Order: sequence, then structure tokens, then C-alpha cells
Amino acid sequence: MQEHILIIEDEQIALKNLEHILLKDGYKITAVDSGTKGLNLIKSKIFDLIITDYKMKKIDGMQILEHSRELQPYAEVIMITGYATVDNAVIAMKEGAYHYIAKPYKLDEVRQIIKQALLKRSLQMENQSLRKQLDQKAKLPEIIGNSPSMLQVKKTIAQVAQTDISVLILGESGTGKELVARAIHSLSSRKKHEMVAFNCGSFSEDLMANELFGHEKEAFTGAMKTKKGLFEFADQGTVFFDEIGDMPPSMQVKILRVIQEKEIMRVGSTQTLGVDLRFIAATHRDLRHEVDQGHFRQDLYFRLNVASIILPALADRKEDIPLLAYHFLAKKNRDMGKSIKEIDRITMDLLANYAWPGNVRELENIIERAVAMENSEVIYPEALPDHLTQLAIETYRTAPEGKIPTMKEQEKRYIQWVLEQTNWNKTRAAEIMEIDRVSLWRKIKAFKLE
Repeated sequence: MQEHILIIEDEQIALKNLEHILLKDGYKITAVDSGTKGLNLIKSKIFDLIITDYKMKKIDGMQILEHSRELQPYAEVIMITGYATVDNAVIAMKEGAYHYIAKPYKLDEVRQIIKQALLKRSLQMENQSLRKQLDQKAKLPEIIGNSPSMLQVKKTIAQVAQTDISVLILGESGTGKELVARAIHSLSSRKKHEMVAFNCGSFSEDLMANELFGHEKEAFTGAMKTKKGLFEFADQGTVFFDEIGDMPPSMQVKILRVIQEKEIMRVGSTQTLGVDLRFIAATHRDLRHEVDQGHFRQDLYFRLNVASIILPALADRKEDIPLLAYHFLAKKNRDMGKSIKEIDRITMDLLANYAWPGNVRELENIIERAVAMENSEVIYPEALPDHLTQLAIETYRTAPEGKIPTMKEQEKRYIQWVLEQTNWNKTRAAEIMEIDRVSLWRKIKAFKLE
């Protein structure tokens, strides 16, 4: 990008000379002959560098410096003056000027100082950009997956996050419902305030009321002081109800009132408190069915289900398994101080063919176990739990048309499968089958696999 420099100089000849030189050097230049004009520009436009005369009528260089620090903190300021003194230079530098140049000055010297000032500004902006990226990455939960169903989930997250509507997240346990809730909050206008997560299946009704609404001092035996509840703590932020389908009916009434009236009452109090909250709920249950069965209030269901996000089971988006596996590999490497670089092809095939009843959470746990167990730079099948490694044999247990295969037929199919999975690397195939290479060669010849 072409750097934009503002020159403020009330001496016309000096102004024109400096403007002419810097234009030839390829900079974009805006030049004005008074501090007043310069200040108006600083208020309305962005500059990379401001070069200002020190002594001017009405608004002088020190005032320009002061306002630029406030209005454009990343713009560097160079002070030029014919009234140079050591004291003035010290004051200007203390106030944040990049450099202080006395007239008459050498053009080559000014050019060099300008280059250095712009380089400093460029590095500052680059560091600021990197910090923003890191902050954004730290704050935004990663929703991993490029399957059509997950791309739709990401699209819906982006759409609902910009609003303040309630969202209901549906999906099996372990699919990442809380992760989606945190992504919505992190992308919303409430992101600077708290998001509190509350598991509706973990508390009795009395404890649930105490945790959510708080209590007054002496509201019950043992209440030694007033306690704020999660609703107050999350004021202007987001409340996430995990497993909302497990909430008792009597508590559902109280939650509905909070959503409708935007106010709460602590346990033991007669005074209401206003709260500004966004609500996100999640459940693995069929909440519409729960409503039909009378187990969940219809009015609360419609209040929470203004928009819904359905998270697919991992078994329904198996194309995302390699991406998720390597994501968790990198994460567990960092946690355990390891440097495993690769997941073996056969290992990945075993992961891809597994049913994943525990969904993404189970995959993370299995990768964590594998990283802990593996001492090489590659995760091999031996690092996986037994129920996954047995899959290779189970896959070939039944012959076509339901006929039970002979041991010889099953062995042939299994050896062929392992060879295909290893891209016909006989050494690796022999290691997996725990036989020597000569024995494998004999079996290949006997079964006429080549």
C-alpha cells in the first residue's frame, strides 16, 4: 500500500519543496499550511505519518502531536522547526514524537528518518493484526468440518449470532453442542460480557434455583451472606442451558418468566431485578416429542426454539474424521509435549469405519489415548483401543450372500485387505499381521494374490 503522509508547514516554500520531494519518492501526500487545517484532516482522515512544523499560529506542532496521539495513535509524528532547542526536542520526544529535526535540514537525512518512521508504523500495525488474529482464534471455538451438514451449521451460526434471538441446538451427546453455543456468543454483540453454561441434569430443583437465581442472606439455613445467581452474573451476556430437556416442569415455569419478563427474584427476596440476557439451549432429546408427551412446556419450547441448529452425528459426516483426527492430534501434541506427525493409513481407515456412538467426544478421547501410547512419530493401529483394531477382522467375517466363510477364505480376504491398506508394502503388512515377511510371501503365492 502507498503510505499516506500529512505535511503541516506554514512556510510556503518549505511546504512545497518537501511535498515535491516526497511525491517523487512515491508517497501519497496531503499538504496544508496551518495547524488548524492539519487538525481538521487528522480528525477526518487516516495517515501513516504526520510531519509538522513546531511553531505555527493558533495551533502549533505540540498541539498537533497531542491530538494525533489521541486521534491516530498508530501514526508516527516528526517535528520540524527553525527554533530548535534541546529542551523543545526533549519535550516533543517525551510526548511521543518519533523524531525532532532542526532547520535547515538535509533532504537525505529527512528521507531516512521518514523511512524509519514508516517502518516502525508498519511493524506496529503488523503486530496489532497478529494480536487480533490470535485473540480471535483464542476466543472463537473451532467448529471443525467441511462436510455439507457442517458447512450448513457454520452458516447458521454466522446468521443467528448477529441477532439476539433464542437458539435451540439439537444433537446426540458428544456432537459439540456447547462448542456451537460458545461460537454464537463469541460472534455476537454480547461477546464482551459473560456466557454461563448450566447443565440442567446435574442439580436438584432447589439447588438449580439457588444456582440460577441466587439467594438473600438468611434465606435458608446456612445462607450466611447474599449470593448472586448465574442470571445476574451473566447480565448483558448469554445463558446456555445444556440438556434443557432434563429440566423439571416447575423450573420450566420460572425460566419462562425470566425470558418473558426479563427479571429475576433471588431466593428469599421480594424484590425483582432486571436482567438483559440471551438464551441458548441444547438437548439430545426429541424436544417436540417431549412436548407432545406433556414432559416439556410448549410455551417454553417455542420461546427457546426461535432458531434451531441440528448437529449431525459423527457417523453421518465421516468425511470430517481425518480433519478432526489431525486437529485433535495437534491439540494433544501440545498438551503432552509430543511431536507425532502422522496418522498411519490403516489407523485412519479404522477410524473412518468405526460407528462412533460417542461422536466427536469419543474421537478426541481415542486420539488422546493414542498420543499417550505412541512413542514414534506415527500413530499405528496398535495405539488404538482393542475394539477398533478388531474391526479389520470383523469386516471380513461374513461372506457375500450371508454364507459363513471358511478359515482359508477369511484369511485370504484379510491378507488382501491389509495389503491394499498398506499399498502393498509387504514389510508393513507383515508387521501388522505379526508374521514374518517370508511367511507373508508364501501366503501371497498360495492365494495367488499377486
